[in-house]
Amino acid sequence: MASKPSSESSTAPVPGNQLGSASSPYLRQHASNPVHWYQWSEEPFHRAYLSDKPIFLSIGYASCHWCHVMAHESFDDQEVATLLNDHFICIKLDKEERPDLDSIYMTVTQMISGQGGWPNSVFLTPEKQAWFAGTYFPKDDLPNRVGFKTLLQDLSHAWKTRREDIEAQAQELTLSIQALNQGKPS
Repeated sequence: MASKPSSESSTAPVPGNQLGSASSPYLRQHASNPVHWYQWSEEPFHRAYLSDKPIFLSIGYASCHWCHVMAHESFDDQEVATLLNDHFICIKLDKEERPDLDSIYMTVTQMISGQGGWPNSVFLTPEKQAWFAGTYFPKDDLPNRVGFKTLLQDLSHAWKTRREDIEAQAQELTLSIQALNQGKPS
């Protein structure tokens, strides 16, 4: 039986995936994922607002081992891609291309999870405010570790049923980041 080509060996763009023309080699590695990835711009946030969906922001870089593991386990997987495409607007970001954004969202991840690293998996409101974050998630549940599929289902459900709590948490995190950055150059 032939094995499925990896995202690194095939860069043929997939309909709905906006990374085929990215300047970043890391982003282009994800052009063949069935996930409908966007690059960071105003367009995905506008789409999220219009469709009333949260944002899934995945931050990584080309030489990151766990970024490639998560890509192969989850972003190349049609079942995970369907969950992402149906319930989230997805943005892929190269931390080496946008260290400014990486720094902000890594601080958020460290505040939420108590640790940081890449891939950095951040869930945002359409207003760019983070409300949940972590690093690598295995595709399926493991003992004492939630899987990415379960997490996506739980966060999608929370977005639909606990929006006020999510927006309050996102606002608190935003204020905390702003307080941390007071006195620092922007």
